[in-house]
Amino acid sequence: MSLLRIFHVSGSAVSAQSQRLNTVSSNLANADTVAGPDGKSFKARQVVFQTLPMSDDASSVGVKVSAVREDDTPGRRIHDPAHPNADAEGYVTFSNVNPVEEMVNMISASRSYQNNVEVMNTAKSLLLKTLQMGQG
Repeated sequence: MSLLRIFHVSGSAVSAQSQRLNTVSSNLANADTVAGPDGKSFKARQVVFQTLPMSDDASSVGVKVSAVREDDTPGRRIHDPAHPNADAEGYVTFSNVNPVEEMVNMISASRSYQNNVEVMNTAKSLLLKTLQMGQG
């Protein structure tokens, strides 16, 4: 594997993890939302990654986001007949976002992002040292 291909692999991973972080932050922002007037509550979204096969074309190696899927788990239902968004039975439906799970996803995505940036910095350092070998 060429040293330059490392930048494509790590760069694609950084981009994918960035999208994962954006999805997690959207989920966390909507963790305590209730069903709107249409009766539907916010559904947590999960990013699905796909590896790209290694080929002669360096731009097609790495990882990409293949889909962003909604979680079909039902939202929390709390009995509160006085709530303005309560249904006919007096239940309020909240989003299905699990804040603890989302925080774990955020930490995982953040660490993966940082690790891939470190891989790129190390590769850059190795390339610079290789260039300096011819100077001395």
